[in-house]
Amino acid sequence: MAKQKFYVVWQGRKPGIYTSWKECEAQVSGFENARYKAFDSMVEAEKAFSDNPWKYFNIKKKEPEQISFSLNQIIKESVAVDAACSGNPGKMEYRGVCVATGEEIFHFGPLEGGTNNIGEFLGIVHALALLKQQNNAIPVYSDSINAIKWVKKKKCNTKLKPTNENAYLFELISRAEKWLTENDYPNPIIKWETDKWGEIPADFGRK
Repeated sequence: MAKQKFYVVWQGRKPGIYTSWKECEAQVSGFENARYKAFDSMVEAEKAFSDNPWKYFNIKKKEPEQISFSLNQIIKESVAVDAACSGNPGKMEYRGVCVATGEEIFHFGPLEGGTNNIGEFLGIVHALALLKQQNNAIPVYSDSINAIKWVKKKKCNTKLKPTNENAYLFELISRAEKWLTENDYPNPIIKWETDKWGEIPADFGRK
């Protein structure tokens, strides 16, 4: 029998402590900047719920001048993002995880009428905005060459056409492009080398 887990939702539709993933998922799925984590006991969950959530994600702050790395090595103190899409276009979602621990930091979607590249683009921008809030200069990994190019050009160069179904998705794209235009960031955006390192830590595992 699986061990009982207790899910703390710091930021979601209704913050609180939940005793099943299904209840937790209802609060965080599709909720922008949701913050949540599983704990092994109610005591741990209650303590965490009353505390600063970022103490529980094990992402160490690094200033820009402290960052040194080789492109041939994985930087553990980093965030990896990935997207999944059922169909093209189809239901799209993305998430970010801490590379060092595998802990999920954010998860957005699924949204109707999206594409994988759009999800990758939004995931990178989401990570950059979140890290800027923390004054944290750690790198962001993505395995999408297109999404990395779009972010650097500050433009989601998708061929997808706006429809009533994906109207909210295009609203998110506009907000992401606006953020990129109005903000600078010190975080390196690095291509995840799948051939060398295997699947990116944020992969949804649905291949």
